[in-house]
Amino acid sequence: MKIKFPTKKFSTALVLATAVSAATVSSMTQAADWKGWNIHNTGYPVTVAMESFIKEADKATDGRVTGRVYNGAVLGNQSDAIQMLQVGGIQFAGFNLGPMGDAVPEVNVVSLPFIFKGLDHMHRVMDGPVGDELSAAMEKKGIKALAWYDGGARSFYNTSKAIKTPADMKGEKFRVMNNELYVGMVEALGGNATPMAYSEVYQSLKTGVVDGAENNWPSYDSSNHFEVATYYSLTEHLILPECICVSVAAWDKLSTKDQVAVKKAARNSSALQRDLWAKRDTESRKKVLASGVKFNEIKDKSAFQNAMTPVYKKAVKDNPSLQYFIDAIQSTP
Repeated sequence: MKIKFPTKKFSTALVLATAVSAATVSSMTQAADWKGWNIHNTGYPVTVAMESFIKEADKATDGRVTGRVYNGAVLGNQSDAIQMLQVGGIQFAGFNLGPMGDAVPEVNVVSLPFIFKGLDHMHRVMDGPVGDELSAAMEKKGIKALAWYDGGARSFYNTSKAIKTPADMKGEKFRVMNNELYVGMVEALGGNATPMAYSEVYQSLKTGVVDGAENNWPSYDSSNHFEVATYYSLTEHLILPECICVSVAAWDKLSTKDQVAVKKAARNSSALQRDLWAKRDTESRKKVLASGVKFNEIKDKSAFQNAMTPVYKKAVKDNPSLQYFIDAIQSTP
């Protein structure tokens, strides 16, 4: 299946890819370097892991694979970066799989609310046959997933009141990532979904453009969203894996020996990221709760889960191949 990109957006990605390439082609050595896209800032678990990955890859390949991680989405947003990776404008990236569904429809299965039973279940699924099959689907679109990172469990937070049942979301405007599944999820719960760039969320919460958003503890902390949205409700509706991905165009240029070394470096970085994530998750939770955030745990999530039935039905109707992955994930112990 050939991907059709909106002309304006694809042009933006190509311009960014060209600009990034031109900025580094000052010598043959620099032109061979791998450019890595990352949305997070210095010190974040994903950032540390990506920097560890390229450093180990450099050492393991005797300098044949070198590179630099560009943090804070300075090379463009994730949609741009996905397209740049596909065309070879950048060579590696750390992606949240949420927005990946536009380019690789099969990946949308991990964006289905409550598809995973918990973090450990997500790790078992992604490290097993399902993860391999999703990586194969991505590879057909020019992106190769070398290892899976932890993206934590996402919950709703807002400015006005605790969310204890779906009824508490009625009429509330929630920022979501740019994916129709998330729009459908919020609407099924009675809220109004507003797709928005991550960088715009803080000010939008502060000024009332949106009433809330949803994310994990570390992101809620590092974005300072807890300063303006002081109610955090533990729905854990999404457990989204992340990936350390490379461009198939760059991957295919490597020798078999270097491919083995680079993949090992990626898997080592995954182990590091998951360990750092677990520690950061605990630290961030303690920090924001100490700040006075009003936290409520939802022990019975059945009302939220039951509300997702139409979301699943529509997802499978739009993309029948998802049923196979849904069954495979739900049957994984």
